[in-house]
Amino acid sequence: MDQSLILMGVIGKPHGVRGAVHVHAYTANPASLADFALRDQRGRTIDLAWITEGVARITLHEPTGKRVVADRDAAAKLVNLQLFVERSALPPADDDEYYLADLIGLAAIGADGTIHGTITAVHDYGAGASIELDDGSLLPFTRAVVPEIDLAAKRAIVVPPVEVAGEIPGQSAVQE
Repeated sequence: MDQSLILMGVIGKPHGVRGAVHVHAYTANPASLADFALRDQRGRTIDLAWITEGVARITLHEPTGKRVVADRDAAAKLVNLQLFVERSALPPADDDEYYLADLIGLAAIGADGTIHGTITAVHDYGAGASIELDDGSLLPFTRAVVPEIDLAAKRAIVVPPVEVAGEIPGQSAVQE
């Protein structure tokens, strides 16, 4: 995936019979998603017009012109369509804030210098983000577990919780 694109939302199931869809926004203010120039994985521009909270009408910009999604069948074909924004359209992150996409590819290093691997994915299912390392282990993305991130050096200091320390190469579980 193009590193200049940031995932900002995804289209969910259809809403009604006139082409509206549920939209899951990954922004602090979901309504602001319609203010961005959205693109999908194929590079098409997508316009959102909110009709109620979390439900929008979609207009696709295709090579043949603009196409308003106007029926349930067309809306169903958009389920799971990811919505991206150019990084340059987003404000810079504040100190101690990160776009989750920026964490992917960082080296995960213990405070003692132990190399745990590379962050390959960031998951957020609503109860808090977690990072996935290239060995498949999952760690909560909290200040206690990831106390330091250095984007310039492409590394994150990780302190695995005792519950998972034995599952990460180079770590052993501590018995109390």
